[in-house]
Amino acid sequence: MRCILFLLLVFALPAQAAQSPAANDADFLAANDAFRAGDRAKLARLALRFKKTPLEVYISYYQLRLDLERADTRAVRAFLDRPEDTPMVDRLRGEWLKLLAERQQWDLFDTEYPRLLNEDTELNCDALQSRRRTQEQAALQEARMLWFNGKALPGSCGPLFDAAIAAGIITEQDIWQRLRLALEAGNVSLAKALADRLDAERKLSTALGRAATDADDYLEKLTLNKENHGQRVAVLFALQRLAKQSPDLAVARWEKLAAEFPETEQHYFHGWLAYEAARKQDPRALQWYRAAAGSPLNEQQAAWWVRAALRAYDWPATLAAIHAMSPQQQREPAWQYWKARALQATGKSVEARKLLAPLSTEYHFYGQLAAEDLAAPTLSMAGPGYKPSESDIAAMQALPGIQRTLALYRLGMRTEALKEWSWTLRNLDDHELLTAAEIARRNEMYDRAINAADRTVNVHDFSLRYLAPYRDALHTHIQEHGLDEAWVYGLMRQESRFVTAAKSNVGAAGLMQIMPSTASWIARRLGLKDYRRSLLDQLDTNLKLGTYYMKTVLSWFDDSPVLASAAYNAGPSRARRWRGDLPLEGAIYAESIPFDETRDYVKKVMSNTMYYSRQFGEPQKTLKLRMGIVAPRTPDNQQIIPDEK
Repeated sequence: MRCILFLLLVFALPAQAAQSPAANDADFLAANDAFRAGDRAKLARLALRFKKTPLEVYISYYQLRLDLERADTRAVRAFLDRPEDTPMVDRLRGEWLKLLAERQQWDLFDTEYPRLLNEDTELNCDALQSRRRTQEQAALQEARMLWFNGKALPGSCGPLFDAAIAAGIITEQDIWQRLRLALEAGNVSLAKALADRLDAERKLSTALGRAATDADDYLEKLTLNKENHGQRVAVLFALQRLAKQSPDLAVARWEKLAAEFPETEQHYFHGWLAYEAARKQDPRALQWYRAAAGSPLNEQQAAWWVRAALRAYDWPATLAAIHAMSPQQQREPAWQYWKARALQATGKSVEARKLLAPLSTEYHFYGQLAAEDLAAPTLSMAGPGYKPSESDIAAMQALPGIQRTLALYRLGMRTEALKEWSWTLRNLDDHELLTAAEIARRNEMYDRAINAADRTVNVHDFSLRYLAPYRDALHTHIQEHGLDEAWVYGLMRQESRFVTAAKSNVGAAGLMQIMPSTASWIARRLGLKDYRRSLLDQLDTNLKLGTYYMKTVLSWFDDSPVLASAAYNAGPSRARRWRGDLPLEGAIYAESIPFDETRDYVKKVMSNTMYYSRQFGEPQKTLKLRMGIVAPRTPDNQQIIPDEK
């Protein structure tokens, strides 16, 4: 019934032109297919059926986009001046601006560009190209600000950079700096292109190519001329690549070459060696960070200095590493928390409390830990600060942007629906966000409900932030395996946001995001003789396999939800390898996981678990107690279990 009422709302037409809900579904999908196929005639026929409907703006976009190169300026501007608040208008604006720049129709470009809402580097450079007509020096100075980037930039930036180099605004030193940024980012093709801009370094591009192909072979065959700056850059790059492969190999090569490098470059190498060692959880990382002796570190290098110090429980080194960060990086919750812990450990409790107090009011992993360190009351989940009325919901649901989102989501066009949703929510206040979240919940768009509820700043509803659908379906499986329901929901929320049709870019499927190979292995262990890949998308099968796997990895890893969560995301062998030489506080184990995705995942799963535990009325345990102590490596816990996948 809800879906029928929804369709009547979304596709409301004058009585004489009304279409059935099924026809409108099929018509819109057919129009989308016609757009992709470039079938103008079919699209024109279908367009008539969408007059005065929320989705008409999509049909108009499709028609105009197919003929944008030949479109009349007045027709384009009429579309861009439409009152609808939808990403489709800004999308066409960006596409038209790129066409105007290509044609060098700068007057039209300058009129429309200030109205663009979505940031676009290509168009930023186009705008600077236009500005050069009247403000050459100012435009080229702004272009220089874009220059310092280790990634390749759009082609529209190239002419600006060429002009800035010719004018001396981008200097040879600037070229060297960007070349190094490119090498640090692993962008060898960009680094080689930059090397070709340096007249005195004709062999550098070839050397970089050889170092990238086989760093050890390049260094083995090297005849180093210490006066050749370009060659030293190539050698440092090769050593950086080698350190990523094996710190021991890099050190062996470095010992034969170190004396040929100036002190600043020696420090630079040690900064990279320390970073790669820290990511491999090599205890020598701290001594190499000390050998870097104040060499400028990027944010990743600085973060791993802290993590290396944490794994060693070296609190003075932790403080030193955090103090070496930029002021902006130091303000991040992670480093505020660990700085407070280091201050506590070094006898500076008053300073520590000054950091923990504001952090403890924030709703995330570090806020929870900070509250526990202060022995403060846990974050309140007593009840929502606001519940929308039915009239609030009706008014919000009448917004065309909400209607478009619901329609697109129901039609299976999730990418378009997510863009429409984010666009519509971007200027809403807390009460409006919670109203939108409730609409999403009622329409079983659980990921969008969480998305909206997560955005609130001062007024919260944790029942929407931490939705718990499918509890009846899950109950039997949770009981069968003796799992903590809060942990299961904490993991599911992070895996899929409760989207039953969720698919990851590596093939994981369903609510519990199970890899097909893992699912087949579990099915064999469970004796499911009729299992086939298509069953993984079915709700009960997905939950059955996922909860079994959660129980399995939990039993493999000392009943530690931290280790089991890491294993669920990154695989058992990695979770096993990431144990320390010493017993590790669960939060330190999580903080020092080498994979960015898994590190973030484990912290969020454990934070989610706390909120679900309170929501389900479970006996309360602190986050620190839940995370426990991760036992150190031993020969026994490093062995592959015989029946392990």
